[in-house]
Amino acid sequence: MIIREATVADAEGIAKVHVDCWRTTYKDIISEKFLKNLSYEQRTKLWVNNISKEDNSVFVVENEDRRIVGFADGSSVKSGEYPGYDGDVTSIYILKELQGLGIGKKLMKSLFAEFKSLNFHSAIVKVLEKNSSCHFYEAMGAKIVDSVFIKIADDNLKLLIYGWEDISILKV
Repeated sequence: MIIREATVADAEGIAKVHVDCWRTTYKDIISEKFLKNLSYEQRTKLWVNNISKEDNSVFVVENEDRRIVGFADGSSVKSGEYPGYDGDVTSIYILKELQGLGIGKKLMKSLFAEFKSLNFHSAIVKVLEKNSSCHFYEAMGAKIVDSVFIKIADDNLKLLIYGWEDISILKV
């Protein structure tokens, strides 16, 4: 497995992982109709835009066949959103069959190294309460700092905001 910074040429591979992970991760959390309507093409456009943003950091994981099997991205916290926190782990997804192998920890380590180079000292991540990845963030030392309700399609869902006050002590 290779972890590297993403390029615009990776957008299609990232989009495929993104859609596939949403469909497995949120299968019993978000409506089936919403998940079926997710589009690789729309997500590819989204990722071309995300990778092109100057203030966004995107990393991919490639398997031995050079196929993208996971990714993470982040940027600065929106101004005034969570005072005291610098970085925002916007997303991290790994194909279901490869979860639990330490890839997520390596992605987080890469993203946090980038955050440190940008003089970020802390970070947040927003996670749906019913998402099993909450345990992953807790194991990496994140603490719940807030919760809010959001609407996705017809579903009202609780979003947990986890934070690391000091990313230099990331548990990996």
